[in-house]
Parts: sequence; C-alpha cells; structure tokens
Amino acid sequence: MLNQVVLIGRLTHDPELRYTAGSGVPVTTFTLAVDRPFTNQQGEREADFIKIVTWRKQAENCANYLKKGSQCAASGRLQIRSFDDSQGVRRKVAEVVANDVRFLDRPRRSEQSSPEEAPGGDVDDLEVSGDDVPF
Repeated sequence: MLNQVVLIGRLTHDPELRYTAGSGVPVTTFTLAVDRPFTNQQGEREADFIKIVTWRKQAENCANYLKKGSQCAASGRLQIRSFDDSQGVRRKVAEVVANDVRFLDRPRRSEQSSPEEAPGGDVDDLEVSGDDVPF
C-alpha cells in the first residue's frame, strides 16, 4: 500500500511552532494554498488549502525560514485524525505529515548576510534524518 502526497504551494500564514507536552518535541503547522490545474467556469483558478505538519528538526527549519507567502514543496503522507472540539463534538481533520519540505523561494541579496542566516541558496544542505520523523 502507498500513501504519498507531494504538494507545491504558498503559505497562507506564518508557520506555528509548538512543542509537545512532556517530551518537548518541536512540531510546526502551516497551510499551503495549492492551485488546482484548471479554471472554473468564470475562468478563475481555484486553490485548495491544505494543512501541513512537520516534526523535529524539519519543524524548526520551517518555523525559522518560511513565512506567509513563501513557496515550498512538501512531501509526506496523508493523515486523517479525529478529535473532540471545545463543545465535545467529534471532528475529523485531514492533514499532510511532511517528511520533506523544500524551500523554493530564493532570498533577496539584501537578506544574504551570511550562509547561516540565508539557507535559501543551499537548502539541500539542511540535514533531516529519519530520526526527525515521529513514526
């Protein structure tokens, strides 16, 4: 069986970095706006808004280097989970748990003060190992 998702889109808001209770594992969530490959009857291109979840070092990298409007590619697995909301109603949410996020925007020259501060040109140098995935 195969559960593999690959998306390219732009962030709708800045990533939200949190830490799990107890173990303190970093987790970042953000939403990608992904254009549909066709236009509607009015000739407008519609988009889907897909929640992305990253863990550990990948989560920290996303929180540090992505922002609203950034373009990125995310690959991982589709996950459907259930939870009880504040009124006790059972809800379901679909999200992509990404094991690889590629930053597709290039930083502006004025932002490139040092290699450590601007990884956009050397994104492939960011190390993410299998230990960074929570499963």
